[in-house]
Amino acid sequence: MTPEDGLNRLMLAVESILFVADEPVEIATLARIAGRTAGEIAEAVEAAAGAYQTRGLRIQRTGDAVQMVTAPEAAPYVQEFLGVDEHQRLSHAARETLAIIAYKQPITRSALEAIRGVDCDHTLSALRMRGLVEEVGRATTSGRPYVYGTTFRFLEHFGLEKAEDLPPLPAVEGVDPAGDEEEPG
Repeated sequence: MTPEDGLNRLMLAVESILFVADEPVEIATLARIAGRTAGEIAEAVEAAAGAYQTRGLRIQRTGDAVQMVTAPEAAPYVQEFLGVDEHQRLSHAARETLAIIAYKQPITRSALEAIRGVDCDHTLSALRMRGLVEEVGRATTSGRPYVYGTTFRFLEHFGLEKAEDLPPLPAVEGVDPAGDEEEPG
């Protein structure tokens, strides 16, 4: 068996498992099932993701988990078939909050509110109900508040394969990319 045959066979296993999985699957789980290393699985996932770029399916990756989803450009057809009404748009506050979480994740509610300058409890709750954000852990600071991050549903909603595919933020004069104000020059 050639190395290419081995990769194709591993892609077959990974694709089959992702196809029947109801939720994201950890790379470690795929490695255990296939009897391979996490690195080999990651290589197979990358190869499969590349193969799907012009097809009706995509492979999304977040951290150490992967999931098979439909291509974002196929959304109107899938929604029509399923009878889903996706015309409920996100409010301006929800889009703003979601953007902050997407670019700053993981982030606490208090940090989010400090950036927005308003209470985010209702908006955060609405985003959680839609499955776009979730609690991803606890901060190590006093009180150990929850920290929030985006979900696979977020990636699917915006047609991204992974969070790193977000477009870069535009440069703003007087503000560095880390979010700290620069000293006037």
